[in-house]
Amino acid sequence: MVDAEVIPIGAGGRPGRGSGRRTTPSAAARALAGQGARSKKKGKQSVEPSVAEPVEPGAEPQVPVVEAAPLDFAGLERVVRELFGEDGERRVAEWLAFLRRRLSGEYDLDEFGYDSDLTDQVLLPMLRPMVEKWFRVEVRGIENIPDTGSALVVANHSGTMPLDGLVTQVVVSDHTNRPLRTLAADLVFQTPFVGELARKGGATLASNDDAERLLRQGNLVGVWPEGFKGLGKPFSERYKLQRFGRGGFVSAAMRTGVPIIPCSIVGAEEIYPLVGNIASLARLLGVPYIPITPFFPLLGPLGLIPLPSKWLIEFGEPIRTDEFPDGAADDPMLVFNVTDQVRETIQQTLYTLLMQRRSVFF
Repeated sequence: MVDAEVIPIGAGGRPGRGSGRRTTPSAAARALAGQGARSKKKGKQSVEPSVAEPVEPGAEPQVPVVEAAPLDFAGLERVVRELFGEDGERRVAEWLAFLRRRLSGEYDLDEFGYDSDLTDQVLLPMLRPMVEKWFRVEVRGIENIPDTGSALVVANHSGTMPLDGLVTQVVVSDHTNRPLRTLAADLVFQTPFVGELARKGGATLASNDDAERLLRQGNLVGVWPEGFKGLGKPFSERYKLQRFGRGGFVSAAMRTGVPIIPCSIVGAEEIYPLVGNIASLARLLGVPYIPITPFFPLLGPLGLIPLPSKWLIEFGEPIRTDEFPDGAADDPMLVFNVTDQVRETIQQTLYTLLMQRRSVFF
């Protein structure tokens, strides 16, 4: 048998025609070697393929265990505090609990449709920046609102849009930790979406029956007797109170024996200075007025941004009604006198607050 010729690997095989035996690496090998060198120059390390250890027959393969990186709770807490303040953790926990209750349906509505959970967690927090930062509301006489029991808060109405009612709700809730149930006009509940939201926020129809039911249940109730006459009065008549209706709120307070708390609001008159009214369009749409202000409708939606006037709100001393004799609510002259007393108290307080306010916006 003839021994086979041994050809060294990488030596180029048998010498071909016109070439001698090559003892250097081939061009392909040199190219690969050059790529590896370039990778090392760039700081890259070649990864050696791992050789799997042989598994004995019948044995289970070993699965590598990868340890999870620990969560950075300290960093998460820091972010929460930066976004929501020092009590951020509590606020986030309350919000998550609120979401759980909404998804599970674990919340209640009273007979008027009031949703206290939605009001406290969503509606009032949405309004609070406007009250604290935009209008910079200064509150006086909050001690005149009782900590417990019923009371009827009676306030002046102005500003073209009923923002004074919303601001008063936030102020009472923040300073007394009690909800203010408001009495609203029919138009509010006839407006799509607005009516449903108003119900959930604690408003109900401005009628004697609803007012008396709320007062007998121990609620704080707010009413703005001027109605649309106060909201839609011209800027030239600012802070001049309109008629307080027929005194229905006084008779409701007398029948339930609750105190009447006069509330004077300065600042709302300047948020939308009313200089005109498109009466024909208002009649066509069935609304009390279509306002014309220095910025609306000239600037379109931008004209709906309220001016940042400085607000002062003062709650006066309670006017007691439990000392009147039985049947006093049916005496029209007595009801008129008490109504006029409340109106005059608010009017005089408005004049005093206007003198104390340094300027419209400061």
